[in-house]
Amino acid sequence: MKQDIMMTTTAALLTGALLLPVTMGSAARADVTYGTHDADGVSIAYREAGDPSKPTVLLLHGFPTSSQMFSDLIPILDDDYHVIAPDYPGFGASDMPPAEDYDYTFDNAAATVRSLLDAKGIEHYTAYVMDYGAPVGYRLFAEKPEQVTGFVIQNGNAYKEGLTEFWDPFRAYWEEPTGENEAALRGFLTLEATKWQYTHGVQDPSKINPDNYWNVQYLLDRAGNQEVQLEYFYDYRTNLTHYPHWQDLFRQHQPSALIVWGENDAIFPPSGAHPYKRDLNDVEFHLLNTGHFALEDHAEVIGDKMLKFLERVAN
Repeated sequence: MKQDIMMTTTAALLTGALLLPVTMGSAARADVTYGTHDADGVSIAYREAGDPSKPTVLLLHGFPTSSQMFSDLIPILDDDYHVIAPDYPGFGASDMPPAEDYDYTFDNAAATVRSLLDAKGIEHYTAYVMDYGAPVGYRLFAEKPEQVTGFVIQNGNAYKEGLTEFWDPFRAYWEEPTGENEAALRGFLTLEATKWQYTHGVQDPSKINPDNYWNVQYLLDRAGNQEVQLEYFYDYRTNLTHYPHWQDLFRQHQPSALIVWGENDAIFPPSGAHPYKRDLNDVEFHLLNTGHFALEDHAEVIGDKMLKFLERVAN
């Protein structure tokens, strides 16, 4: 009962907070547009900026955020590039069908992004992959590797070395999806856990905008969203089976890569960053003194490195 009251109160408070960054951002970033695309009956929301005739940068977000995580990065890129950032089903402003009516898998997340790219006529792009964005982006790469001009990889895994003890509760759930193991994972959907993801490992937590993790928590607290996230948690096991294939594709196609990795990340530590250097010849490698959501306090640093990288690989 107490938990229900707390969630109801939190949702009421966050309804106003959710609108704040969008309202403020619309004045500061009037060139960003917010659209939707019907992907086989599921409405996919996306942010878009820049001239579509210029090279495209595809921004793929992580858990538990949305395209909002790129709010500070898009204005750095959109003078020189066409930028598009979708929300996966169940995230951000995209549709959230009930978990019993829709398969929340990384295959389906990638398929919705592919549908958007095709609808926009985007045939070549550089992909920024972070967290969940990595298995989404690498599925797109596996389907049409010739379309990818390069990767910006920020705390996004493709190697088992990067799945350390943090992942033990997930492994337990993958092996036995019992109520007990499920309950352990629900702990990752709380405000405390969300705030931790944003602030753990950063140099100065006071510089992390709390609006961002409050907004994320509002979306996680929607009725039915925990079931959505648990489906993604369970499906994450499929990514590990794809790792060898993705690594083969890296070796075969040799996409250029800029790695900008928060080295203090407990979820995807640097042990998952270094193996890319085994398979890719053209790697610019940077470990940043920050945590999981490196853009929260290193957007300008990452943006500057991206502009130099994109000048080389995307034009």
